[in-house]
Formats: sequence, structure tokens, C-alpha cells
Amino acid sequence: MGIRSEKERCTWAQFDALQLGSGWDEEDIGKPQILVEDAYGDSHPGSIHLNQLGEQAVYGIYEKGGHPARFHVTDICDGCAQGHDGMNLVLASREVICDMIEMHAGFVPWDGMILSSSCDKSIPAHLKAAARVDIPAIFIPGGSMRPGPRQTTSLVAGDISLRQKRNNEITPDEIRDYKLTGCPSQGACTFMGTASTMQCMAEALGLALPGSALAPATMRDILAMARKAGRKIMELAAKNIRPSQILTPAAFRNAIVIHSAIGGSTNALLHLPAIAAELGMELDPGLFNEINSYIPHIGNINPSGQHLTESFWFAGGIPKVQLLLEKYLDLDVMTVTGKTLGENLEAIKKDHFFERGEGYLHNYHLVPEDVITPAETTEEVGSIAVLKGNLAPEGAVVKYSACEKSMRSHVGKAVVFDCEEDAHAAVVEGKILPGEVVIIRYEGPRGSGMPEMLMTTEAICCDHTLNGKVSLITDGRFSGATRGAAIGHVSPEAACGGPIAYVETGDLISYDIEKKTIDIVGIDGMDMDADSIQVVLEKRKLEKPLKKRAFTGVLKRYTEHAESAMKGAGY
Repeated sequence: MGIRSEKERCTWAQFDALQLGSGWDEEDIGKPQILVEDAYGDSHPGSIHLNQLGEQAVYGIYEKGGHPARFHVTDICDGCAQGHDGMNLVLASREVICDMIEMHAGFVPWDGMILSSSCDKSIPAHLKAAARVDIPAIFIPGGSMRPGPRQTTSLVAGDISLRQKRNNEITPDEIRDYKLTGCPSQGACTFMGTASTMQCMAEALGLALPGSALAPATMRDILAMARKAGRKIMELAAKNIRPSQILTPAAFRNAIVIHSAIGGSTNALLHLPAIAAELGMELDPGLFNEINSYIPHIGNINPSGQHLTESFWFAGGIPKVQLLLEKYLDLDVMTVTGKTLGENLEAIKKDHFFERGEGYLHNYHLVPEDVITPAETTEEVGSIAVLKGNLAPEGAVVKYSACEKSMRSHVGKAVVFDCEEDAHAAVVEGKILPGEVVIIRYEGPRGSGMPEMLMTTEAICCDHTLNGKVSLITDGRFSGATRGAAIGHVSPEAACGGPIAYVETGDLISYDIEKKTIDIVGIDGMDMDADSIQVVLEKRKLEKPLKKRAFTGVLKRYTEHAESAMKGAGY
């Protein structure tokens, strides 16, 4: 095969001289050239090992006659940003990473591209970049962290941190023991949070090799898959199979089916529309409601279920879910194997992938059906709902599979905060009462960059007097690990003059997940009809100016230009 940069090399001789000065050989110049881009860095366990995956991809490219070039844009971690202003930068980092990859991929004409990341914003950034650049591309997921003691996850931090803030509720030894065991290895946190969800979405969309999402980051399998990706990108480059041929409407629909079945993160409702937008497609939020109305929720995975992501991979991972739900999927979609989804599933069955995983699962005294339940025995249908009403005319999102059934409909008095920090302090100090609805606003994309509210939702769930009795509604977002009655992405957001900006403490808030509604139903504790409530809100608009926060640099650019959360919060 020829190389795409041949014309440019003839235009300017320094092109070759610069690459030769970087250690290339003269023979390398005439080979297909592959960009190998990863999020490797020292920022967190999801990125620290990606250089090893990139190295294996490089070997695979060399094996098939190509020449790789390695580039890195590391990501930042929601966990490290928790509870302070650093969290405001996290969603904006998705756009910055995507932009940097576009630059790396665009300054010379590469023949193909490999992307590798593990976590919340780097994965959707990579998938957005693949769609935007649209050269042959394969995504390598960074895999799962090892389980913590007694099959726990890093989110033991919620209980630890709450008790740490309350006098005499925890010992220094308990805190230290958690710190030494909470994140025992490299890889993504081992619950179905946003990192794990987006690894699964990459595979479900067809951009990652079959069975690669959530492979244990400490096992040989993940290295073998990275090597295979290096070989496979050469085939895609030769055939010019591009992301735009893979990321079709049918592929996105397939991904939403899988998301519904595994209890994926609410953040996928930001990321999937943002990826689709790169291809000129719009994902209607109503599609999530439609699909979640009939897809069985078969993933028994924390936080909606019991088991961890390592066990999910041993139980068969995304290929097993696809096989169990194949009647709901378009099996003719193209994937990065150069084959269709249906062909991939037949091949992975013949490869004994499921038998090997089942053997590892036996080490935990589990069988696959414990982790991925048969559809015919599953009681729960779907996992995510988009709610609409006079509080959220454009929509709001809730992960009801992680919410107690008793709190899937509720009417309660609002307790309103203009930032998460104040709401969290109120929970810690015991100022929130059972039955109340905590409202956190001005935390949407235009308000503050759309930070996640995990610290506050975990404080509620770890407080025995509030767990299962308090709802939280916000124009911000949540961690994929969020549990409880947590409704986010309220749109229009407060900073854009949405109704949430004009709610006051004491107003009555009603939501019903089954009916897909979320409304202000009373003022100052008194029930009122919808027309009367609208009159009150219009009066408040005249009396109450919107709050504006001043930002600089990248956060200023993001908050000035970000779209609605219901459209993916891109810019």
C-alpha cells in the first residue's frame, strides 16, 4: 500500500529530514505511518500503564510493515478533583484532549491511528477525535483495576470521607488502611462508572476489538489485545475503513441497547451525543427512553448491582451481553475488525473466549449467570430515564437502576444551593432532613463547567438517616458510580435562565421516573396548579438576576460556548 503523505514529502524536503532526525530510518519514510496516541501520564491509575499498551501496538504495527509514531496527551482524574474547583475543569478537558488529537492527527497525513485510554473524559475525547479526524482508527481500552479488599471499589471513599469530616466517627488507622487498598493497581476503577461505561461504549460502537473493554489491566490478555490492534490497524489502513463507516446510526443504537443492559453511567448521555455530533448526527434523548423501555437490565454490576467489572469481563463482558441481546441489535454493522458485529460474535465463540473467562470467574466461586443474568430471568427493564417537565423543559437524566424503588417517585420540599460545596456541608452538618429534595444549581456546562456531584451523593447515601429518603436534583452531572435518587443534567441550566434558577427553598418538587416527569408542583410548601406556578416563576425572573461566575483561560472558553447537557455539552 502507498502512504498518504507522499505528496507532502515531495513538496518540502525538510519533512523527511525532521523525521530522520527523530530516529526514523530512510526505509521507514516509505512505509504506512500510524499515529499511536495515548493518555499515558502520572495523573492516575487509569493512565499510568498506557505506555505499555502503546508499546505493544507499536510492535504489531512493525510486524505488519508499518511505522508508528507515539504521541501523548494525558488526562485528569475526577477522583483527584473531587470536592474542589479542580472538578470544574474535568468535562472541559474532554474538548481539550480531542482538540489536541485533532492537531496531532492533522499536521501530517497519517495512514491510520491508534488511540488508548481508560477513563471518564479521555475515552470520549478519543472517540470524538476518531470521528472528527476520520482516518482508519482503533481504540484500545485501558482495562479494569483489581478489586479492593472483600470485593470493594475505590468508592469506599464516600463512607471514609463522610466519617472523616464528623468528629470521632473514624480512626486514623481506618483512613490509612483505605488509602493503602482503595486503588490496588493500575486500570479504571472497578465499578460501572463512566470510565468502565465508556470502555464498553467504545466496543459496543465497533471501535474497539471484541472483548477488549474492561480486560483486567494487570493480565496478559490486555497486552495481547493491544498487539492485535497494532496488526489490525494496518489492515484497516489498507482497506481505508474509517470511523464514519463504523459510527452509523445503527451503531449508536446498538451502543444504547448495551448501555441500558449493563446499567451504564449517566455521563454516556453527554458523551454519545457529543461523539455523534462530530459526524453531523443528533442523538435524540427520547431514543434513550425508547430503548430503556424494553431492554432487560442484565448486568449485575456495581453500583446498580453486586459484582465488579473484572468479574463482568470474566463472565464474558460486552460480547456475552451482545449475544444474549442479539435480537435487539443490528448485527450487520461494520467494526474495526473489518468484519460485522455478527461475524465477530461467531469468531469469539470459536476462540473459547467465554470458556477461559469462566475459568477465572470460578476463582471467585461465581458462574457467568451471577454477573450477567439471563434475559428471561431479569426483572428490571432498562437503567436510565430522561425526565421532562416544568423544572427541566429540555430534559434531565436519572440512573434509576441505582435508585431504590421507594424513591423512584417522590414529592418533597426543595432545599436550594447555588454550588455543591454548600450542599455537601449541609449534609455533613446534619441540616438536610429525610424527605427533602436537595437542589444544586449553577453547576451546568455554562455555570461552572459541569462538575460531578459524587461527594454529595455519597455523603447522602452513607448517612443512614438520609439514605433512601433524600433526592438530589442538579444541572450538574454525576459520577457513573452515583447511587440513590440523583437527577442531573437539568436543562436549560440555571446559568442559561432555566426554571431551576428560580426555584426557592420550600417549593414543592415532584418527579416520577416511570412517568418520565419532573416538575415544580408547589410554591412555599403549598400545592399550586401549573399556570399559577408559571406566573410565580416569571415574577421571580424579574426580581432575581442570574448569577455569573468569572473564569479565565480554558474554563472561560468552555463556559461561554458549551452547549446544553442534553446535546452533549460540547462546544
